[in-house]
Amino acid sequence: MLQNTGKLAGCTIFITGASRGIGKAIALKAAQDGANVVIAAKTADPHPKLPGTIYTAAAEIEAVGGKALPCIVDVRDEKQINEAVEQAVEKFGGIDILVNNASAINLTGTLETPMKKVDLMLGINLRGTYLTSKLCIPHLLKSKNPHILNLSPPLNLNPIWFKNHTAYTMAKYGMSMCVLGMAEEFKGSIAVNALWPKTAIQTAAMDMLGGSGIGKQCRKVEIMADAAYAILKKPTSFTGQFVIDEDILKKEGVKDFDVYAVEPGHPLLPDFFLDQQPEDLAKQMEEHGGTPVFKSGKDSADSAAKGPISDMFNVIRGILSPDIVKTTQGVYKFDLSGEHAGVWYIDLKNDAGSAGSGEPPVKADVVMTLDSADFIKMFGGKLKPTMAFMSGKLKIKGDMGLAIKLEKMMAMMKSKL
Repeated sequence: MLQNTGKLAGCTIFITGASRGIGKAIALKAAQDGANVVIAAKTADPHPKLPGTIYTAAAEIEAVGGKALPCIVDVRDEKQINEAVEQAVEKFGGIDILVNNASAINLTGTLETPMKKVDLMLGINLRGTYLTSKLCIPHLLKSKNPHILNLSPPLNLNPIWFKNHTAYTMAKYGMSMCVLGMAEEFKGSIAVNALWPKTAIQTAAMDMLGGSGIGKQCRKVEIMADAAYAILKKPTSFTGQFVIDEDILKKEGVKDFDVYAVEPGHPLLPDFFLDQQPEDLAKQMEEHGGTPVFKSGKDSADSAAKGPISDMFNVIRGILSPDIVKTTQGVYKFDLSGEHAGVWYIDLKNDAGSAGSGEPPVKADVVMTLDSADFIKMFGGKLKPTMAFMSGKLKIKGDMGLAIKLEKMMAMMKSKL
């Protein structure tokens, strides 16, 4: 692992999304030098599923030798960012480094992605990065060795990285375009770079995308913290670079990368936006115990896009309407087993409704677990949910009333099939 040098001692680092994951790991690495860290994140109260808050992160930072300023910040809110910047300058005398780490992810296609999710990703990834940079730059310009570091990928324009999740790629590449533009705009004054992992990193987001079996195919967040540290201690002449974590650490003399592995010696999963095909990533996840919520390429085209479940969902999308949403007000998740196993959802609560493969865009009100063959019968009008439930073919978790409401949609579908 990369040793601390003390070069960040006394520096003030403003990190978005630093209450957990990679953001917190970067904060702790800098804190070991004696840096001042502004934890700009949303989580003030404990989350039922996600670890850490801005206050627990602050305690950890101070425990390893740094100074911390926890600030409640939604990077979509200009007022909150402004207040956090002002507090940082007042407490620490300025800002030397900005790390744009906050990000949102939703790996769904154009028809399956509600505009609420599109707005969320663009608002956090692109606009949040641009806005936070804009508000920090006046203070960075006063620093002796200022840096902006965005956690975003190299701009790989291969269409394979767009076709399955256009909205996410647009939002994430927006962060990278900030690097491209601002590095040139502030050349000689502020170093502006991007950092991206070569392999999957074990975070809450990765667990969501790959399931419980994905961890052993990942590296720990510490590799990204070490790589960020290697960048941030460089002079401002090092700018406009799209850095891969392993590459820069090799240049720093790191030879043992097993120390970063969750399970040393286990095959590692390459990250998105590099050279490996998305379908190969999904296959590798499955081979080693993961359960990817995204699928692409030939396998998915054969098993999902052209299958009977997908055909059903094409009909479902065709009958969605504001009226159905208004009268139903529920989000359904279907966990299917059998020949056409997979996870699908119907959102009859938001906007004009949406339906598709993968996890629902918001928390499901009802989770239905059943065999894919019974799902086809239910939505084909040959098996009522109540009868399926009573016979044990269907397990329901959540609002039973909403499960019954779904029969109205099934009746409408029967006339379409």
